[in-house]
Amino acid sequence: MAVIKKRKWKNASGTHEAWRLDFTDRYGKRHREQFTLKRDCETRLAELQGSTRAGTYRALADEKTVADAAKLYCEYMAQRRDRGEKVTESYLRTERQHAENWIDPAGNYVPRKDGQQRQDRVSFKAGIGAVTLADLTARRVVQFRDEMRKHGAGVITSRRVLGTLSRVLKHAVENDLVANNVAKGIRVIGKRDEDRQRIVPPTKATMSELLQHAPEEIRLAIRFAAATGLRASEQWALKWNALDLEARRVSVDSRVDIFGEIDTTKSSAGKRTVPLGKALADALASYREQAKHNGDDDFVFTDSRGGFVRHTNMMKRHWKPLTRLAGVPDMGWHSLRHFAVSTWIDAGLQPKTVQTLAGHATYAITMDRYGHLFPSDNHHEAFDRLAEALA
Repeated sequence: MAVIKKRKWKNASGTHEAWRLDFTDRYGKRHREQFTLKRDCETRLAELQGSTRAGTYRALADEKTVADAAKLYCEYMAQRRDRGEKVTESYLRTERQHAENWIDPAGNYVPRKDGQQRQDRVSFKAGIGAVTLADLTARRVVQFRDEMRKHGAGVITSRRVLGTLSRVLKHAVENDLVANNVAKGIRVIGKRDEDRQRIVPPTKATMSELLQHAPEEIRLAIRFAAATGLRASEQWALKWNALDLEARRVSVDSRVDIFGEIDTTKSSAGKRTVPLGKALADALASYREQAKHNGDDDFVFTDSRGGFVRHTNMMKRHWKPLTRLAGVPDMGWHSLRHFAVSTWIDAGLQPKTVQTLAGHATYAITMDRYGHLFPSDNHHEAFDRLAEALA
């Protein structure tokens, strides 16, 4: 039932008039809205009737905000983590930080110890937590994206935050809070070369300096990373039962986060077998014989108590001091993975093989990051032959 009426009233400020819409949708929800112009009232009625017929109207979208949806999503992800459903504590914390720092800065999503104060390192004030789901449009998400970029968020950060927002809205759609995920497909385009992913790996001279100055307790870990290309999370999760030193190969099927949670690899492509060179296999065999924790279920690389290596501690206590001591350019541990891939390419391995050994989810990722390292002489020869054929 829909009624549009003109109403008049008087108060201390004078005589007034407006058009009132009184509409009850098929869900039994009553809408009472007021407009200055009759045509605006009629337009709103048409919108409500159209969305109701199309099934795109959600009664809660007028009441629930983006903040409500974000909180519901974070609670859901925490439940999945507790059930062991492919949600690590590290991933959940990242999603919460995206919500707390960018999407809804007024909210509090990251659990803290009693008495621990929140430190607002981002200081972003243009969040969209207070926007109702009914009022959240693709244009409003674009404005949010642009505000992040103006604030100084990089291309990668902006993409990741929008990814979290899209997952928040996807969960809201699944729970009938809103009809559409308006964040899906919103792109972040940076300046020229700003989001370029091509890699410049460390040189062989740099690696030589690092190994020359490396303490004995981490030298083998560096050699392993630079030869196998395993991600840090994969290397620190590695146990002796994943190494076949006679066949000279390592099976990769798990990773560990900073909280010690063991999970499957980053993607299905991450499950792979990587060959080991003879010198490295021999060094690992010798190391195992002398290691205190050398059982099949023990970690290959351990802390002083036999636990997994905490990457943040490794970087702070060993890696950063080593790069300074060796006098090499400042770089992260991940550079060792880049070095490994570059040596595979130098050795003549085909791009598809490199993709498999690196554990990249797609061929495009490999070529986007490392395509410029592959020899291009064969391309020139091919074009020379084409030119000769057209002469």
